[in-house]
Amino acid sequence: MESISVNWEALDSLLIEFAKSENLVEDLDDSSPSSKSSPSSPLSSSYRSRLLIHQIRRSLEIGDVDAAIELLRKHAPFILDDHRLLFRLQKQKFIELLRKGTAKGRDSAVECLRTALAPCALDAYPEAYEEFKHVLLALIFNKDDQTSPVAHEWSERRRIDTAGLLSSFLRANLQAYDPVFSMTLRYLISIHKGFCFRQGISSPISDLTERLLLEEHDPPATSQESLYEAPPFDEVDIQALAHAVELTRQGAVDSLRFAKGDLYQAFQNELCRMKLDVAMLDELVHEYCVYRGIVDSGLASPSASDMHTPGKSQKMYEPDPVLRSPQDCVSINMDYQTINQSDAETFIIRSEMSGSQEVNAGTMRMDGTDVELRYTDEAIGNHEDCSTSGAHQSKVNRRFQRSRSYATGERSRCKRWRGRVEELETLSDDPSTVSMNHSALELCNKRKDHKYEILLDIKELATKGMAAEVVEEVKAFDPNFFVQNPILLFQLKQVEFLKLVKSGDQSNALRVACSYLGPLAASDPTLLKPLKETLVALLKPNEDALAKGGPLSVLATSLQAAMGRRLGIEEPQLMKIIRATLHTHNEWFRLQMCKDRFEGLLRIDSLKEINTPLLTDPTSKTNADTCLNGASQVTVSSSGRMPEDCGSPIHVSCRDVICDENAILKVMEFLALPRADAISLLAQYNGNAEAVIQQIFG
Repeated sequence: MESISVNWEALDSLLIEFAKSENLVEDLDDSSPSSKSSPSSPLSSSYRSRLLIHQIRRSLEIGDVDAAIELLRKHAPFILDDHRLLFRLQKQKFIELLRKGTAKGRDSAVECLRTALAPCALDAYPEAYEEFKHVLLALIFNKDDQTSPVAHEWSERRRIDTAGLLSSFLRANLQAYDPVFSMTLRYLISIHKGFCFRQGISSPISDLTERLLLEEHDPPATSQESLYEAPPFDEVDIQALAHAVELTRQGAVDSLRFAKGDLYQAFQNELCRMKLDVAMLDELVHEYCVYRGIVDSGLASPSASDMHTPGKSQKMYEPDPVLRSPQDCVSINMDYQTINQSDAETFIIRSEMSGSQEVNAGTMRMDGTDVELRYTDEAIGNHEDCSTSGAHQSKVNRRFQRSRSYATGERSRCKRWRGRVEELETLSDDPSTVSMNHSALELCNKRKDHKYEILLDIKELATKGMAAEVVEEVKAFDPNFFVQNPILLFQLKQVEFLKLVKSGDQSNALRVACSYLGPLAASDPTLLKPLKETLVALLKPNEDALAKGGPLSVLATSLQAAMGRRLGIEEPQLMKIIRATLHTHNEWFRLQMCKDRFEGLLRIDSLKEINTPLLTDPTSKTNADTCLNGASQVTVSSSGRMPEDCGSPIHVSCRDVICDENAILKVMEFLALPRADAISLLAQYNGNAEAVIQQIFG
């Protein structure tokens, strides 16, 4: 599971979309007038609808039925026109009034019976009147009597079920589906769990998936149409939905009926019934976004308790100690001050060294022990960048400042993390009132995590193909880094060589090849083949060899992972989840011998679309991008996608037997078997479905 390649740029896109859809981030230009009228404003109708559903759910779960009905009457009155749902709400209100245990509450409950519950019971659904008579027993039996015939009516579980059912109806009618990434994660984790269970293997991420994807599901929304009608749906759609979200065949039929035959809408309805731990999901997303430089690293991920307390001040990262190379043994403490100088913010880093040891050459020494490294970051002053440079020595600092203008292109659009707002009433079109503790956010923007800054700057340089600058910066930071990561050095010098060839500077290109590529290939025979293929570029200098190889972003991610380990930065847990679940997704559909019909909708296909180089590094199997670190990024490449011919909508090949798709579906339907088992049985009977069914039932 550790060796699969992932298109992290595609995941970045999904997570940015998720954070914006959930109003978790704030762009630096959110305060501009144009942003308020932008169609991509996070305060979209879908976002407001999801908040509405959340508040109605929460009101019902705490027993405040009147508040839920009032919200429905104000924002979704059509729901109250459905007497099935109205009956359930009034029945729950009756129970909640009795639960108070007061004389006033009992009188109100009887009034609710007469004016609301009884009229609804007459035409809600055929069984409603019987349920109405049954719930009257709650007037006699105590709520603490667990043996009473209405114990289940008193159960608080009924609150959760009623809230979940109403949420399912509202979600489908308001088209308030969760963001794509949220649904993708549910789908991948559910497949991962099922695959590990059926194959009898232990999951390396079970500690994460068990906490993230809950066992509970919301009750399904059902159609008012007769359930006794023959379903006018294609059996292929029924089976695809049933096996994708683990439904019975009748459950899949009911789901399709509610969605009026729309397979993809039914699929989304079923996915959104699965419950995620929202607080944990936000933490995982925030950790990943900081690691990738998508959001400002100055604000720590909010805790689970903070997630559910709108307006609560969020915790902040404490500034890390000044970075230094692994050889340094000096204890350095950081003190941050902010001053204004020439209308720009200047950060003064005061370092106090313990003992009389010397720091690296190039450090400015003042008064014997106190050191001041001054630099001005104009980008912070005009809000074009969300970060400051964090060099640990003046030589590295100067070099970073020289290349900084190149390394802040994409990161100039870095975002602030605002946290989750769960109250509909707190929303406003004025971004300044939406963000939580804005002054705290501003303070956090001035307290940067320097390890992330160095890591992201170098990654950005690598993404832009500035290989020579990357090598220089990395060596200045850690002279031994490339000694331990020679393949990364080969890849970077490979990029530099090809850029020089393309620019017509063949003499310097050959100098790079002689000084670096040749010696590295001589010490590692696996590099000889990519070296030869790289040198072929000399014959066609006008071709863009870089464009033909793996993307530079893959190399940049590999470099980031390797440097992160040197800096003590753990790989985000979300990366482990995505890598493991994509692997089991591949394996599951290989067993099913078909293509996933929903991977395009959930953009799983884009997560797999990556040019994976052929060369691998056997010593880097525990790397965050194991199969990428030892790969030739710019030579011959192959697709990391699962072969498209592993399945077909018409025929599937299995053990030299061609199984007709209709035969497969017939065996799946009659025997209620997974696709792989149906194909295996058909292979034993030469693809004859009738023979299989006759043998089983005979």
